[in-house]
Amino acid sequence: MASISLRNVVKKYGKGKNELQVIHGVNAEIDDHEFIVIVGPSGCGKSTLLRMVAGLEEISGGEIAIGNRVVNDLEPAERDIAMVFQNYALYPHMSVFENMAYGLKIKKTPLDEIKARVDKAAKILELGHLLERKPRQLSGGQRQRVAMGRAIVRQPQVFLFDEPLSNLDAKLRAQTRLEIQKLHRELGITSLFVTHDQVEAMTLAQRVIVMNAGVMEQFGTPEEVYARPASTFVASFIGSPPMNLLKTVPGSREGAILGIRPEHLNIGSTGTWEAVVETTELLGAEKLIYVRVGGEQLIVRSDESVAVPQPGSTLYLTPRADRVHWFDAASGKRI
Repeated sequence: MASISLRNVVKKYGKGKNELQVIHGVNAEIDDHEFIVIVGPSGCGKSTLLRMVAGLEEISGGEIAIGNRVVNDLEPAERDIAMVFQNYALYPHMSVFENMAYGLKIKKTPLDEIKARVDKAAKILELGHLLERKPRQLSGGQRQRVAMGRAIVRQPQVFLFDEPLSNLDAKLRAQTRLEIQKLHRELGITSLFVTHDQVEAMTLAQRVIVMNAGVMEQFGTPEEVYARPASTFVASFIGSPPMNLLKTVPGSREGAILGIRPEHLNIGSTGTWEAVVETTELLGAEKLIYVRVGGEQLIVRSDESVAVPQPGSTLYLTPRADRVHWFDAASGKRI
């Protein structure tokens, strides 16, 4: 197990007038045993950053260190990492046992050690009764556990996960998230996990790297990026529904954007803002009320104690003073 250092990491494609820079000087110090999630929308550079750590993409500038070794020029096999891919990458003609053992056989690991490592990983992942099956006989969730088992048996310094839950349905994703959390508690191996799903990021991560157009917008705990977003991008990307970002409501500052999360708007008989209800989404124990204040739409989160308002009716809203955020209108950065 090892720490990971990203020091002004840059990635460019092409040369001269055709040069395209996709990663812009990422700096991050990841501690030994940490579980870090890299999150962002499609095309933000998160998988490219992960692939540079893995050695599958060349580094155009800066340094990547695993432990005390700079790995810029090392081949993937020399970096002591194990990667879990979105598409499982299992050999269809091999059994579960053979898939999990394959990397160890290539390294000429003794057969008794191979069996011991595979049996241990199978026990952790509850795959013991499936070891003789072929991948086609498994569900998507079971195939993903086999892919994780194959990584575990290698006993690497670092786990790298590239959107491993994207092919699973919602129920299986939730179940597999719990299995990954349990796995990290048991093994404690430093992990980088890439996803576009902010729910996965918030539930899995000890710290989150939020990427936007090749730039690291924020690096902090899930609580930090939710409670004190560094930019309007983070505020709008992290949280479901996202933070309300408003320019023209009463009380706004000139040249600034006011941010307030839907759950931090209080409904009363009087209030700071007079809002017109547009529609309501019922979500079991809570509801999302879509309203308009002047020319801007807001989302209000309320619980079952508030009656469902009719479209066109008026609500009076007061933002919690201790939960108001301000961002520079030009740069989008937190003020």
